[in-house]
Amino acid sequence: MRIIQLILSVILVFYPHKASALATNYYATICPNLENLVRGAVQQKMAQSPVTAPATLRLFFHDCFVNGCDASVMIINPSGDDEWGHPDDFTLKLDGFDTVLQAKAAVDADPQCTNMVSCADILALAARDSVFLSGGPYWPVELGRYDGKVSTRNSVVLPHPDYNLDKLNQMFSIFGLDQTDMIALSGGHTFGVASCAFINNRLYPTTDPTLNPQFANQLRFTCPAILNPNNFVFLDATTFAAFDNAYYQNLQNGMGLLESDQILYTDPRSQGTVNLFASNQGAFFQAFIDAMTKLGRIGVKSALDGEIRQKCQFPN
Repeated sequence: MRIIQLILSVILVFYPHKASALATNYYATICPNLENLVRGAVQQKMAQSPVTAPATLRLFFHDCFVNGCDASVMIINPSGDDEWGHPDDFTLKLDGFDTVLQAKAAVDADPQCTNMVSCADILALAARDSVFLSGGPYWPVELGRYDGKVSTRNSVVLPHPDYNLDKLNQMFSIFGLDQTDMIALSGGHTFGVASCAFINNRLYPTTDPTLNPQFANQLRFTCPAILNPNNFVFLDATTFAAFDNAYYQNLQNGMGLLESDQILYTDPRSQGTVNLFASNQGAFFQAFIDAMTKLGRIGVKSALDGEIRQKCQFPN
């Protein structure tokens, strides 16, 4: 626990919670067709790949939680010392990156918008549209972020699948997110996939007692004891392609895929919120909107410490 506290203290010093001057109408005169351009690109990419939406949402979370919402997660360093080189980011699906790149190309193809919109803002809009186009809520996205110029592997510190409630709350609180925000953002696991590597310890050599026995048997069929790194399972076994509240209903039935998912129900301190979201999808959607808005304000860069990248993969 002391090690985690030390790591989070370092994060707070170098990447403080900072809400810059964001506004939902930031591009009203700069690039008035921005939202339509991004949404069109997201729709096109979703038609090509079923993991586009969850991959894009996860990319936004991984970006904001490291250097702030500055699209630094997309930077490629020739040396390989970048965020994506970290094991916690190496699992990110390329579909999320490609969604942003396609949206960036669509935006820059509009003469009024060329090199006027940050990759960070495009990512924020694409994450929202990925949720909305999957059946989730719509919300006005605050815009006006600048892109970061630096990406390093050592800067990546993210929640792990084996975290308990205290560790989850401690990490999220550093960024101004409370327990309800954390539980709502965990609801992003209502779609998408995870590698068997993240759950094999719950199946072998003995079964995690918090796992539904029938669900555990299903998981063993896909994830044998001899690990195949190419095998994956759906984070939501019931409605894996839809953004809904089934994730919380699964937790009630012992069908949370990751330890950090199921702990939200087994720990009595968070169980009440899980029950609320499981029975009231509207309450979950509103809490998710609130949490995503707060998440999008983390470490926002301005023209003083950022730039608008011409190519999302490389600083100017």
